[in-house]
Amino acid sequence: MTTEQSKGQSSVMPMVIVAILFFVLGFATWLNGSLMPYLKQMLDLTPLQASLILFSFYIAVTFTALPSAWLIRKVGYKNGMALGMAIMMLAGLLYIPAAQTQTFALFLLAQLVIGTGQTLLQTAVNPYVVKIGPESTAAVRISIMGILNKTAGVVAPVVFTALMASSFVSTSETLLTQEQIDTMASGLVLPYLGLAVFLGILALAVKFSPLPELARETFDGAGTSLLKAALARPSLMLGVLALFVYVAVEVIAADTIGLFALSLGVERYTVMTSYTMGCMVLGYVLGILLIPRLLSQQAALAISAVLGALLTLAIVFGNNESFFIANTLFVPFGGIALPDTLMFIALLGLANAIVWPAVWPLALSGLGNLTSIGSALLIMGIAGGAFGPLFWGLLSGSGLGQQGAYLVMLPCYAFILFYAVKGHKLRQWR
Repeated sequence: MTTEQSKGQSSVMPMVIVAILFFVLGFATWLNGSLMPYLKQMLDLTPLQASLILFSFYIAVTFTALPSAWLIRKVGYKNGMALGMAIMMLAGLLYIPAAQTQTFALFLLAQLVIGTGQTLLQTAVNPYVVKIGPESTAAVRISIMGILNKTAGVVAPVVFTALMASSFVSTSETLLTQEQIDTMASGLVLPYLGLAVFLGILALAVKFSPLPELARETFDGAGTSLLKAALARPSLMLGVLALFVYVAVEVIAADTIGLFALSLGVERYTVMTSYTMGCMVLGYVLGILLIPRLLSQQAALAISAVLGALLTLAIVFGNNESFFIANTLFVPFGGIALPDTLMFIALLGLANAIVWPAVWPLALSGLGNLTSIGSALLIMGIAGGAFGPLFWGLLSGSGLGQQGAYLVMLPCYAFILFYAVKGHKLRQWR
């Protein structure tokens, strides 16, 4: 038996554990798409206030990514994962007093805490995907984990909607009574208590699991000079910006679709994120099949950007009274009729799916010993998820309304197209 074969066989159980953690990461992340419109109706929030729910979650990446890396160097990857789960458990418990007191600030604090735990868990678990199996099949493992993460985005809104079924109030109600608000608030208590218990059990399971510990990285005094060298690489820094605007449009498409559905009177608006994430899973599968057999990474990225821009225009100028797409694809098979504009938002998942895996190799190309610091900078691009919905919320309060606010995505896709065509080729600033 070769070393590669032995390593492949011994990594089966760790891969199963890591796969579960990636699913949990996806579940916690994409649950926001259901929680945001639910809280908007329950607490009578404006679109801007509702966008703060996402802002609180994603801004944690900006503040805790580098401290998370430092903490992992101190306690190790395995303990870092367990600690990340424990922090997420604490956040799950925070939602309970937030619901009982119906205090928006407490919900935002819970979002910030769960975002912090998620950042620590993600920082610790990602290296395992590459390190615990043969290097020759690392790309396959990364793709599988990505599909698991997005599949959790399909499942989370469905589970949330099923658990909240008895707490929903008809969207035709413009102003809820206190009794209706109390019913919606109390409906959150048991699900989040159950989530906290599950996360606590999983944290203990990870702590005492057979996961091998990875070697911890050490850094010398050259860190500052390496950072300066990385900042001098246009292809990398433009890649960071490309990921920032990409995560912005990804989160807008996945997590504001429920809010828009609520404004259109869709009864089960909390399930809408599943439509966007379903399209993303399809996009991941197409990417695995087509790249690089039929499409280069650059071509796939450019096509994604153009499709995203066209869908953005279709959303903004679409007719909310037209149900042609749903009537053609879903209604004949027992699905529900949804406005075309909502279907266009869902289809953004297809346009967005390939962007993340396409930008990474283009941004890291030729970095050599700057690869690790380049990866850390690219991870910071996730902060776009905090600001994209915030700008969407700001525009929603203007004369554009929620539908017109989706125009905020147009310059984002324009920049992604620029990066695909020219930005990734730049090797020095002029």
